[in-house]
Amino acid sequence: EPRATGHIPEMIEMMRGLIERGHAYAADGNVYFDVRSFPDYLRLSNQELDNLLQPSGEGETGKRDPRDFAMWKAAKEGEPSWETPWGRGRPGWHLECSAMAHKYLGTAFDIHGGGIDLIFPHHENEIAQAKAFGDDFAAYWTHNAWVTMSGEKMSKSLGNSLLVSEMIKRWRPIVLRYYLGTPHYRSMIEYSEDALREAEAAFARIEGFIQRVVEKAGAVEPAAEVPPAFAEAMDDDLGVPQALAIVHTTVRQGNSALTADDKEAAVARLAELRAMLGVLGLDPLDERWSGGGTDRGEDLHGVVDSLVRLVLEQRQAARSRKDYATADAIRDQLQQSGLAIEDTPS
Repeated sequence: EPRATGHIPEMIEMMRGLIERGHAYAADGNVYFDVRSFPDYLRLSNQELDNLLQPSGEGETGKRDPRDFAMWKAAKEGEPSWETPWGRGRPGWHLECSAMAHKYLGTAFDIHGGGIDLIFPHHENEIAQAKAFGDDFAAYWTHNAWVTMSGEKMSKSLGNSLLVSEMIKRWRPIVLRYYLGTPHYRSMIEYSEDALREAEAAFARIEGFIQRVVEKAGAVEPAAEVPPAFAEAMDDDLGVPQALAIVHTTVRQGNSALTADDKEAAVARLAELRAMLGVLGLDPLDERWSGGGTDRGEDLHGVVDSLVRLVLEQRQAARSRKDYATADAIRDQLQQSGLAIEDTPS
């Protein structure tokens, strides 16, 4: 996580190279990128340069074209500034990223991510600077959509942000990851309590199958390969929703194997499941989620088991006296706690 303030010399070097190549110029203590010097400008966002409106910021004087963007801004009173051959000032938003990518990732790297709101101007300007400097820059771009609330993007300025540190006080971290990770990365997610509860219930079905197999067969290692259909879905622009359909199909097949007392098939399905969940970072048996067998968790296992057994005995008593409303209410309350109850012949 390099800091921009620690890389001013690299930024100066990049600006000097761009000026020498005719892609940038200095004016009134500012340094601007000449967008007309780079024919591929706006290719990422598929805009027409002649239709582009890019108003100048405060103090951005001396532009040859109003669409040229600032790589370096002349010093203003009260702001941090650094010395350059073109006067004291500070970097523009875009220059620091191109310069640090060049230093740490080299002239070419595979994937550049970011939110859809960064495509223009930030990513277009990064590309222009890096490629005009001579770098190949990023081969693939993945722009993720937002988590929204009431149709609005979450942001500090709107005061509608939900912090992960607060969310995990109410939801298990692995459930929160499942909720955020299961839509396609380019799809908007509208936050709601109901949606999180649905994610919790869906993940509980996965965990329920895992627990049943482990209780029956002991530890099962992940398969060496994920199922081909899962790989195919993930290879298609990280198609996680399609990949998850394979995950849940595998869980259903595994539960059917358990019902049929086919231990070998159930173990095979769990091995496949663990391989797939490992790719998604959602394997509850991975020590990152299990805490590596911390003492606190081990201490609570027996307590939770005893409490659940007691509640299940109460539920069975209710069923025996045909009080199905109470039995269903107990099952629903357990489900809200992340415990899925399934009635089988055994």
